[in-house]
Amino acid sequence: MTGRIDVVSIFPQYLDPLDLSLVGKARRDGLLNISVHDLRDWTTDAHRTVDDAPFGGGAGMVMRPDVWGRALDEVFRQGRHHVRTLVLPSPAGEPLTQTTAEELALMVAAGAQLVLACGRYEGIDARVAHHYQAGEQIEVREISIGDYVLNGGEAAALVIIEALARLLPGVVGNPESLVEESHGSGGLLEYPVYTRPTYWRDQEVPEVLRSGDHDRIRRWRRARALQRTAQRRPDLLEAAGTVQVRPAKAADIEELAEVAAVTFPLACPAHIAPDDVQAFIDTNLNPQRLRAYLRSREHTILLATLGGAIVGYTLLGYQEPSSEDVRAVLRARPCAELSKIYVLPEHHRRGVGAALVRAAIAEATLRPVDSVWLGVSQLNERAQQFYRSQGFTRVGERTFNVGSSIESDFVMELTLGPTSA
Repeated sequence: MTGRIDVVSIFPQYLDPLDLSLVGKARRDGLLNISVHDLRDWTTDAHRTVDDAPFGGGAGMVMRPDVWGRALDEVFRQGRHHVRTLVLPSPAGEPLTQTTAEELALMVAAGAQLVLACGRYEGIDARVAHHYQAGEQIEVREISIGDYVLNGGEAAALVIIEALARLLPGVVGNPESLVEESHGSGGLLEYPVYTRPTYWRDQEVPEVLRSGDHDRIRRWRRARALQRTAQRRPDLLEAAGTVQVRPAKAADIEELAEVAAVTFPLACPAHIAPDDVQAFIDTNLNPQRLRAYLRSREHTILLATLGGAIVGYTLLGYQEPSSEDVRAVLRARPCAELSKIYVLPEHHRRGVGAALVRAAIAEATLRPVDSVWLGVSQLNERAQQFYRSQGFTRVGERTFNVGSSIESDFVMELTLGPTSA
C-alpha cells in the first residue's frame, strides 16, 4: 500500500504551499500522497467550536479532545494502513533532526500513514496524545522544530513534510544533491558554495574551485565544512565524538561477527531470501572466516571505535578479483577490494563509514595497487551516494549468487594517487 500523509488543521488554507515547488510536483506526479483536513468538519454545534476554557484556570483556550478524537479516528480509518503514526508538532517534543526526517521518510516509503495534528491556542487537550499512546496500533511522536513558540502547528507541519518529502525516491530530480548538504554525510555543516560570475563586488571565487583538480577541491570542501561546523555548531562535533580506526585484533573477532550479523541484512535488497542472507552470514561472516582473514597477508580488517566501543568495520583484500566481469572492468590493474562497510545502525551518520573508507584508502596506498574497487547493490541508492561522496565512480556491473538469489552490483572504483590518502 502506498504511504500517505494527512494534515488536520482549523486553517487548511495554511497548507496551500504543499501544492508548490518539489512537494507540489511530487503530489501531481503521484510520488507523494498528502491530504489536508479541516478539523471543524468534525464539530457538532452551530458555531463549529473546537476549543474551551482550560481546567484550573489560566489564559487562553484549549482544543477539545472530543473533536480531535472524532477527526483522528476518521482520518486513520480512511487510510486503512497497517503502520500508523500520529505526529504532534510541539515545542515540548523531540527535536526535528535529519535523522528524524530520514526515519519518517522511510516509513512513508514503506507504506505507512503519518497524521500531523496541528494544534492552536494553548494546545490540544493532553488526553488525546495519552489515548493514542495507550493503544498498540498507533505510534505517537511529538516533534519540535526549534526552541520557540509558534501560534500553531501548521508552520511546523510544513517544515516536517518538506524535510521528509525530499528524501523520498524521485522527489529530488538529482539524488546526488542530497549527498553533500547541511547535516548530511559525516554530520558536518555544508561547505560554502559559489557560481558565476567569478568576480562580484570585489569578491572572487576561490581559485581551488576553478582549478579542475578534484582532489584539491574535495580536500578544500572538507576543510571548510569542518571549519564552519566548529565555528557555528561545535555541538555537532562534540555529539559525534571522535571515531578511531585501527587494525583488528584476534580479541575483536567475536564482536566483529556480531556487528556483521546485525548490519549485513539491512543492506540486502528485498528480493534476496532471508534464508540466503543468513546462510551468507553463517558462511562468510562467521568468527572462523574472520580469523582466517586476520591471519592472511592478502587481507586487512580495519575496525572503527567510538568511545572505546566497536561500531563498525571493513575488510580490504589484495588478491586478483575472482570474477571475470570485474577483472575486465578493472583492466587487470593491481587493485584492492573494499568489502561492504559494516556500521551499527545506531551509529549511522556519525562519520564512522567515512572514517573507515579514508583509513582503507590510506592502507591501500601502502600496497603495490593502483586503485580500490567495491561492489554495491544496484538497488541501494543511498550506499551508492555515500561511496560517490568518498570519491568512487561507477565503472561497470557484476552479478553473483547469494544462495538461490541473484544479486546485481555496480562496480565502483577509486584511482589512487599521491593525494588520495
